[in-house]
Amino acid sequence: MNRALKRISIAVLVMFLLLLVNVNYLQGFETTSLSTRPFNDRATSEANQYQRGDIVTADGVQIATTKPSNDLYKYLRVYNDGQVYAPVTGYDSVYSTTGVEHAEDALLSGNGSQLAFRNFIDMITNKPQKGATVQVTVNSKAQQAAYQGLQQILQGTGRVGGVVALNPSTGAILAMASYPSYDPNVLATHDGTQLNKNDEALLKESPSPLLNNATQTTLPPGSTFKIVTGSAWFTQNATRNPNSMVYSPQVLTLPQTTSRLHNDNGESCGSAGANGQTTILWAFSQSCDTTFGNLGMDLGGGALKTAADQFGMNNANLNIPGVTVAPSQYLLPDSLANTAFSAIGQFSDTVTPLQEAMFSAAIANGGTLMKPYLIQQVTASDLSVVQSTQPSTLSQAVSSTVANNVKQMMIAVVQQPQGTANAFNTNAEGGIEIAGKTGTAQNVLNGASPNPDAVFTAFAPADNPRIAVGVIVQGGGYGAAAAAPIAVAVIKAYLATVGIR
Repeated sequence: MNRALKRISIAVLVMFLLLLVNVNYLQGFETTSLSTRPFNDRATSEANQYQRGDIVTADGVQIATTKPSNDLYKYLRVYNDGQVYAPVTGYDSVYSTTGVEHAEDALLSGNGSQLAFRNFIDMITNKPQKGATVQVTVNSKAQQAAYQGLQQILQGTGRVGGVVALNPSTGAILAMASYPSYDPNVLATHDGTQLNKNDEALLKESPSPLLNNATQTTLPPGSTFKIVTGSAWFTQNATRNPNSMVYSPQVLTLPQTTSRLHNDNGESCGSAGANGQTTILWAFSQSCDTTFGNLGMDLGGGALKTAADQFGMNNANLNIPGVTVAPSQYLLPDSLANTAFSAIGQFSDTVTPLQEAMFSAAIANGGTLMKPYLIQQVTASDLSVVQSTQPSTLSQAVSSTVANNVKQMMIAVVQQPQGTANAFNTNAEGGIEIAGKTGTAQNVLNGASPNPDAVFTAFAPADNPRIAVGVIVQGGGYGAAAAAPIAVAVIKAYLATVGIR
């Protein structure tokens, strides 16, 4: 009997010791891991006992806030114009966060180390703890114009599109719209059963509304890539300028293949004479594929890739807090024929609307490409600034001379009678001089529509750029018809807010 009791006592002691070790291990080494687990109701409840900070636009519009809640949690997250701003705010649910909600979660919830002193003061003065306010760089008028433009052309089509607008001199994201979109309010509910139903419904939708098509969806750039090809050509020889003559045949024979490159609808390239020569400005403004296909073969895939890299392509390390970015790609072609196609934005070239905006932003800023950013600053409840973003250079895409050459060609696209975007010239837009480039991209992966993708990138005013825009509309057809009107609407909406009409 004593032996049996002894064994039981030893077993109980061992289990007690194991329990004690486990408890101490969890408290000493797993505290952070446990507290941040998505399904930790205690952590979620604690986080919702305080008023979460607001998210506001650069022009002061409140796009995310909180209101009192009568359930387990004290506060409920509320999103104003949720579908319009979903790519910006992301969402804050009881299980997870995305977008700016995720990037600044610690400060929004009021638990960030930068707020420790503020929280201590609130505690001793008996004030309720409150999260910090996050101000994003987005302009509400530009954002509304971007979303409404996409919605108008894509609603009910089953196709996707995205818009990004940048401040060329700083890199600040002025608009970031995606279609289709979703209402973050359905994911902010405190009802776990309803939340799961809403989440499952969104996950089943196709195309996915949860994907930020402005920065995550990559599609061919089409002729907008001629900005890169033209930049590489000017960089190769400092004596070249927009009036330099280039070979511009009606049909370009491609080596080592039976394929031949034609201009749109088999057109000749404007003023090209019997010897097949024209200025590069004329070829660019008319978007002559044969001209730029030949320039691409002369330059070679290596030179084109170097130029593409300088504009931000192939950059897997482009980190923008609050934004998920898929890298745009320029892969080295495996033949001269494919080099010709890649030089006109086909073959394996893929870009996001963000990258399209970066093309224009670099040219508009004299060749210097600024790093895009979305979060402007974070302020505590006492209005003290606890975090702010300073503009920084991402790369020197081209020299100022090359940038000026390309700028002249982009102005011709919109302002000259032969330009592919002449419908949006200065007279048509009330005196605003826009510089841009159209793209009509054949997309063999585009199963949603037999039409090519519509692409447009631009900046304005041309003589003092304040905004650069990139637009891609899947299956939209011609860039000048589908993408350009959206870009122009965003430009006009933003410039009106800074006193330019």
